[in-house]
Amino acid sequence: MRHVVWVIDRATKALQMALYVSPGFNRAADAHLRLALMFKARRHWSAAAAHFKRARLAPHQDATFTKLELSFHAAHLLEARSLRKTARDSYERLLKEPQLSSSLKADRAVSAEPESGAGLYLLGRCFAAQGKVHDAFIAYRNSVEKSEGNADTWCSIGVLYQQQNQPMDALQAYICAVQLDKGHSAAWTNLGSLYESCQMPRDAFACYTNGGAAATASNAALRQRLAFLKSHLAHAPMPSTSPAAVDRGGVEPAHLCGDVVARAQGGAAPLPRQAARRAAAADAPPAADAAVKTEGSSTGSDNAESLAEDLMKSSSSITSEVLGGRQPVVKLEPLKTDPLTPVAFNSNMNAKQVIDACKHNAGQPSAWSTLGDGVGPPEPPQVPSPRLTPEQLAPPAPFVYVEAKRDAFSPQLQDFCLKHPIAVVRGLTAALKLDLGLFSTKTLVEAWPEHTVEVRTQVMQSADENWDHTGRNRVWACASHRSHTTVRKYAQYQAGSFQDSLREERERGVSGPATAQAGGVSDSDGSGPVKRRRSARMLRFGTNVDLSDERKWRPQLAELQKLPAFARVASAANMLSHVGHVILGMNTVQLYMKVPGSRTPGHQENNNFCSININIGPGDCEWFGVPDAYWGGVHELCDSHSLSYLHGSWWPDPEELRAHGVPVYRFTQRPGDLVWVNAGCVHWVQATGWCNNIAWNVGPLTARQYALALDRYEWNKVQDFKSIVPMVHLTWNLARNIRVSDPRMHRAMRTCLMQTLRAACGTLAAVRARDVPASYSVSKWRRLRLYCEWIGSCSRERGEGRGARREGLGGGSRRYKVSSAHVFTIYDLIANNSISKVHGMRLCVLVGSGERCRDVPKNVYS
Repeated sequence: MRHVVWVIDRATKALQMALYVSPGFNRAADAHLRLALMFKARRHWSAAAAHFKRARLAPHQDATFTKLELSFHAAHLLEARSLRKTARDSYERLLKEPQLSSSLKADRAVSAEPESGAGLYLLGRCFAAQGKVHDAFIAYRNSVEKSEGNADTWCSIGVLYQQQNQPMDALQAYICAVQLDKGHSAAWTNLGSLYESCQMPRDAFACYTNGGAAATASNAALRQRLAFLKSHLAHAPMPSTSPAAVDRGGVEPAHLCGDVVARAQGGAAPLPRQAARRAAAADAPPAADAAVKTEGSSTGSDNAESLAEDLMKSSSSITSEVLGGRQPVVKLEPLKTDPLTPVAFNSNMNAKQVIDACKHNAGQPSAWSTLGDGVGPPEPPQVPSPRLTPEQLAPPAPFVYVEAKRDAFSPQLQDFCLKHPIAVVRGLTAALKLDLGLFSTKTLVEAWPEHTVEVRTQVMQSADENWDHTGRNRVWACASHRSHTTVRKYAQYQAGSFQDSLREERERGVSGPATAQAGGVSDSDGSGPVKRRRSARMLRFGTNVDLSDERKWRPQLAELQKLPAFARVASAANMLSHVGHVILGMNTVQLYMKVPGSRTPGHQENNNFCSININIGPGDCEWFGVPDAYWGGVHELCDSHSLSYLHGSWWPDPEELRAHGVPVYRFTQRPGDLVWVNAGCVHWVQATGWCNNIAWNVGPLTARQYALALDRYEWNKVQDFKSIVPMVHLTWNLARNIRVSDPRMHRAMRTCLMQTLRAACGTLAAVRARDVPASYSVSKWRRLRLYCEWIGSCSRERGEGRGARREGLGGGSRRYKVSSAHVFTIYDLIANNSISKVHGMRLCVLVGSGERCRDVPKNVYS
């Protein structure tokens, strides 16, 4: 099963690469569909939902599934996420569709295609879920007659028999399933639960092991059971091999059934005669009388039944065979193409040379990466070698103390921050005499009490632990529920929480005055999982309070101008000040209102930009950080915990990270401390007291910062994740506004600009090759133009809503906006490292097929 997981990973990467190279190719819908199904199987719900949506928006002239079938899968995804009401609404909307095919209606699929065993199997599943045992068995029997080689059907028959306390019949059915599919994890695991219910733990453990990693990856109960059996069997005597000693309820031990299963290795093995006779007999449904269990046998069998049902729900994937009964036939034909003249591009070419070369051959889309021609898309790095020592895996956090104002503005302070993955600057706010009281809860309430606050409801836990909702298992998944309130209401909650903590301290008889750290989170008083679950409390974390409006927050924003230039929100030396529009929380200030236990889960900053965080106080915060060179190790552990690194919410276990060879910084941020998070550093934060924090991002004009931001920009495209920072637009603005002194950054920027011109020419050539006119537009596109990589998807969605034609580039407008002289001037001036005086450079090509949109000159190919 480990091999199967490896194959799924490779398939996922291959499909992501296909969409990265050409997002609008004619089988994009199928690529998104298969990615969605694989993410769904791995329980990456948000990524699966995003790909289902993209699959519905992509052109469908060659798609395997119709849009209604994709809508069915999206509804089933909601059901798998336990969003039953939303899923039911989606199913009901589907049933009202006049074009709904009968293959999507289980009760009508049989009459539509009587020879389809898949439809009968699904109908049996529906009957079994409704408790109609007799009808379910008849449907399964008919399914076996139509398509005998379906392991899912035999596994479902075994579950049905097992629920009715007919262990021998269930055993034979499970053996049929594993004969047909030796890697059927659900059948092996159900067989293990059957052995365990019959007091045969050694055989149960063998079957659970045969089920492989796929069976235990998403089943915490099964993992716990395996651990228990392993420890139990380590001290148990070996069982006797005589038939009399191993007979338990008529079930044969696993090692005596091995010869039957082994025949599956050589091909299609004959079905066991006894099970085949039972399934073929019309009057042989499971005994309804056995549905009523005795009190003495309920414990083991109930566990087996629930385990079997859960595994069948998670393992049964509805493929195109299930929906249609047939697989599409793909016809392979050689394509005749004219050879293209190879052209060598390099960053030393001027604008005219690039355009002239593109007229001959702009290259394939795979060569248009902003990282350069021939540079593949980035991938998460492996954990660097050699392995670190235990002391190196827990490094002390870099601290610097600022005693005077001149120290705050010295170049050495900036160099210190840029040299370390994460650093604490202590005494800076005092040396600059910053009035942090302007950001206190009291001041905020007095200024704008009705200002919106986003609230995250979380479970209170200690900083180095993270437990699931039962309180029994340590996990990485960090659950929170989102809502909104106002500054006034959250201030009341924050003050009430502090008063409650003081009252609890007095009740416990704690002597001494309460400080801001009173009520810090601790689970040490619990004596086990039960006690931990009983004492678990919920908290509310006020996050993402927007302070971008200068009219509302003028005193607060003016106070931050006292900071040195490299740490200011807006500065000529800050890349993010050149974006040209507001990115909330990045080139604007956001405030966080916290009570003890408030958590910011693990993450890297958007596009790997640096960030600054100042603790207003009065309480402390505890920080964890991982150097950017080790983010691939964190990504790998997220995958092992079935969590999405980009989309998921996760709270890492520091000890697990160190065991994996990943170093972890851990330190306390006191009131007034400034924490500098360098480019790419993975970090997560928990408040240990009542406090407020302010934070924003900065982009130092260094080659490392620019390279990491561009690297993440390309990786986000592979992951189908929209970058918050429009790096192409930012690069053109930087080339226009600043003089770059770092030769490595200058080379990287020029490469990005050249690749932009190549992509623009290639995109425009593709548009015109399909006889779609590209019109020159002088209209203002506002923010849409900045994220032109995503315009193709938006145009498809908009065109679909208007009933537009879905072939070729139909359904979308084709526009580009800029003067070629402006683009050429900016591109050539960066070679001389001059500051351009050209303004108004805004350009995109908007197409309906998903072709990429770039900055293109007006007169290319004209």
